[in-house]
Amino acid sequence: MTQMVGWREWVALPELGIERLQCKVDTGAKNSALHAFEVDEFQRDGERWVRFYIHIDEDDLSKVQVCEAKVQDVRAVTDSSGNVSERYFIESDVQIGEQCFKIAISLTSRDTMAFKMLLGRTALREGHFVVAPHQSFLQGKK
Repeated sequence: MTQMVGWREWVALPELGIERLQCKVDTGAKNSALHAFEVDEFQRDGERWVRFYIHIDEDDLSKVQVCEAKVQDVRAVTDSSGNVSERYFIESDVQIGEQCFKIAISLTSRDTMAFKMLLGRTALREGHFVVAPHQSFLQGKK
């Protein structure tokens, strides 16, 4: 069933312990991206994992969440400025409104960006969402 989302929405990443995070919906981005800093790779049971920190409140940068996730991939990503960088990709459930489904998320520095998370078109397709670019928070408020 297709549902509408606005150009920005509230999401949760329950597997990472993130109850709510404002994200920008971006059909121009193939991949979803999450602002992460102090990203450190480590081994767990012979597999690659990352530990990273995120800001969970864009208005209060002192609120930080420590997260751990299994590395799904490391690949080159070209950003909107044309810069290419290697990024870790993890997989996590994302909850938007009443829907919860798995998406791939790249970890990157979004320090200079207004939104700490970007929801790309691959995730939008997975969730069967259509974007209403002139509206916000169609899947619920804070």
